[in-house]
Amino acid sequence: MNRIVERFARLRQRGEKGLVIYIGAGDPDLEATRRLALALDKAGADVLELGIPFSDPLADGPVNQLAAQRGLESGTTPPKVLETVRAIRRESQVPIVFFVYFNLLHRYGLERFIQEASGAGVDGLLVLDLPPEESGNYAALMKASGLAPIYLLAPTTPEDRVKGIVAQGEGFLYYVSREGVTGMQAKVSGTIGSMTDMIRRHTRLPIAIGFGISNPEQAREVAAHGDAIVVGSAVVNQIATHGRSPDLVDRVSSFVLSLSQAIRPRGGA
Repeated sequence: MNRIVERFARLRQRGEKGLVIYIGAGDPDLEATRRLALALDKAGADVLELGIPFSDPLADGPVNQLAAQRGLESGTTPPKVLETVRAIRRESQVPIVFFVYFNLLHRYGLERFIQEASGAGVDGLLVLDLPPEESGNYAALMKASGLAPIYLLAPTTPEDRVKGIVAQGEGFLYYVSREGVTGMQAKVSGTIGSMTDMIRRHTRLPIAIGFGISNPEQAREVAAHGDAIVVGSAVVNQIATHGRSPDLVDRVSSFVLSLSQAIRPRGGA
């Protein structure tokens, strides 16, 4: 069974909310990415999203754009990220999703990328700028390789289109809780409840809610509406602050642990 599907089934059985954590691959370098992945698994991350650095990350705000720039400067490439996943897999079975722009897949070769990602131990792809309606044979290639295609839904997505998108998704759905690019926010959106209720009318896939969650209090608030929360920029900001510090991994994993503890029942991991 796909690790993402298995993890969400386990969370549902336990009555727990999931924690999806995003970090930029190669920020500050790929050895740090490997060490962070192992530590975040232990700190309570249920799914790890690895952003493959790209020169034009239009869906990202300044924090994640700078992480992508640092990843490129450290020499990170798709083949090197795949090798890092192989290294992570020698010690951890944390579900891994690649957060990636389609240009990189197109340049690499879509079928080859999907096959090699699956072989390395990746569990799903979230291709930010690939609309399902224009994805061609992407879904078939993903299914053949056992990877979960993760799709985005937004507050502006009409209900008719929601129906079509959720029918193609697997693993979980990523609900972008506000308009705009990624980034930390002072408060969460007031429309999360109504939108997640609407999405649930059309799917049984878990709904992970992200974009803007910055602290444990917001994590707890948002988790009440979804099956999982996604935290990216706030974690990446920790990496930017402590990137070359010897206690980088401890600092970041402590922050992620605080998020995990905020959304779990008392005593949960």
